[in-house]
Amino acid sequence: MQPTKKILIISYYWPPAGGPGVQRWLKFVKYLPDFNIEPHVYVPENPTYPLIDQKLVNEVSSKAIIIKQPIFEPYGLASFFSKNNTKKISSGIIPNQKKQSFIEKAMLWIRGNVFIPDARVFWVKPSVKFLKEYLQEHKIDTIITTGPPHSLHLIGLQLKKEFNITWLADFRDPWTTIGYHKQLKLSSWAANKHKALEKEVMNACDQLIVTSPTTKAEFEAITSKPIEVITNGYDMEQVRKKPLDDKFTLAHIGSFLSARNPTILWKALQELITENKEFNKQFQLKLIGAVSAEVLQSIKEFGLNNHVNHLGYLPHHEAIMEQRSSQVLLLIEIDSQETRCIIPGKLFEYMVSERPIIAIGPEHADFAQIIKETNTGAFFKYDELEALKTQILYYFEQFQQNNLKVFPVGLQQYSRISLTEKLAKLLIIHH
Repeated sequence: MQPTKKILIISYYWPPAGGPGVQRWLKFVKYLPDFNIEPHVYVPENPTYPLIDQKLVNEVSSKAIIIKQPIFEPYGLASFFSKNNTKKISSGIIPNQKKQSFIEKAMLWIRGNVFIPDARVFWVKPSVKFLKEYLQEHKIDTIITTGPPHSLHLIGLQLKKEFNITWLADFRDPWTTIGYHKQLKLSSWAANKHKALEKEVMNACDQLIVTSPTTKAEFEAITSKPIEVITNGYDMEQVRKKPLDDKFTLAHIGSFLSARNPTILWKALQELITENKEFNKQFQLKLIGAVSAEVLQSIKEFGLNNHVNHLGYLPHHEAIMEQRSSQVLLLIEIDSQETRCIIPGKLFEYMVSERPIIAIGPEHADFAQIIKETNTGAFFKYDELEALKTQILYYFEQFQQNNLKVFPVGLQQYSRISLTEKLAKLLIIHH
């Protein structure tokens, strides 16, 4: 059967990239052929990925057509000064303001003021030149750009200006309202340039896709173009089952950034260790992924060091195994207005791991609603110390009785195949 539609997806993150940025389109591409859509995926040939996960290469759909073109990234020049700093900043780990070295400050200034919208902007021109021919040759009339990096939307913008094509712009994160945008030491000229480009992209595309209701509301103030919320989700992953941890493990999976440092949690745990002998004996804090120095320092200051099991970065399938064998899963989001819209991708993996979630985040966080509706755990604001302690203790008592489990409802809507069906319907509407 001939595919009814061909589409071109323009993405920066693609296997072997690790981390959360790659999952969304890897999974859409996996399931789009089931809806009679042939995905052509355009990605860089020699990118600078902060995290590598070779196993993800095996997950790329054999029905996808992958096109690669070289990219020039100034991060290569920057790492000439300091490889470690460059890697951290390119992966979004921005050091605490007071602790930034001169090189880090300079790199942030250059990142925000010279490369607008970001350091992948040099890929725009050669990509437009290459894709103009590719689209005509393969008779493709629909493109999707996904950011960050938001410079990829500029490729969509140029192609839209030159061809009569349908263009969907997918924002995995917001552009100018994202938490770290303020930390880029922007001049007022640069800040206005970011805003102007954001507005131009949003008003030139045919359809916007966002990952949360709050982002949709923010974007509605900038454009009258249609906006669809398609969250991230979970895929049914076949991983070897490990027995549940013997200890009462609270596990955090993923990058633990400085700004996410939940002192309320460390305080709650410190008090529980002091007040409850059994808890002190049984409790373990399991950390998987990059953890910032500030977070580790905090853990130490609260006297939790003896309880820490820091496993470092693990390939995705191993992280999933560890996640499913943990007693309780931790989801931490920065306490600020800008982060209300963030629904971490790992939430959905957490939800199907059948382990209870303890989430801490800003008031009116979009993900709080999802946890509540799916009955997968408990959410706390940063000032709810006593309630948080009570919940941890409740889970601990259930653990002692060998009875700690969750009973989720309505998870199916967040499966990658259901979400791809939503995307496919959008593509058909715009056909």
